[in-house]
Amino acid sequence: MLQTTILIVHVFVAMALIGLVLMQKGKGAEAGAAFGAGASGTVFGARGSSSFLSRSTAVLATLFFATSMTLAFLASQRQAPQSLLEQIEPAAESIQQMLPAPDVTLPDEGIELPEIPVSADGEQPSESGDEAVEE
Repeated sequence: MLQTTILIVHVFVAMALIGLVLMQKGKGAEAGAAFGAGASGTVFGARGSSSFLSRSTAVLATLFFATSMTLAFLASQRQAPQSLLEQIEPAAESIQQMLPAPDVTLPDEGIELPEIPVSADGEQPSESGDEAVEE
């Protein structure tokens, strides 16, 4: 349960981190501000958006790293079965316990098996009675 919760948080942090990185402008985008296209009228101010986005990216990157390490630790603590039989035996025992006991009674006597004729060289004759001719 804990691992599933951390995995869900990890996925949301990863998506938010991708979104923040895509929202940021590259260093080449600041060249327009030198020629009068200033960003002083934005919501975060002239320099506020870059520092806000940078700090948010750093926080999300730290959370992503922490959740990655936590998931790796939880995965390493799992005890894997040593062999395939160890996985199958408990399942087979529980299935046998759930099934009802069979009510089949076998007769003690009276079952005769037909004899299968065998030739002297140890081969069974064909059903049609014709022997195969070798060339």
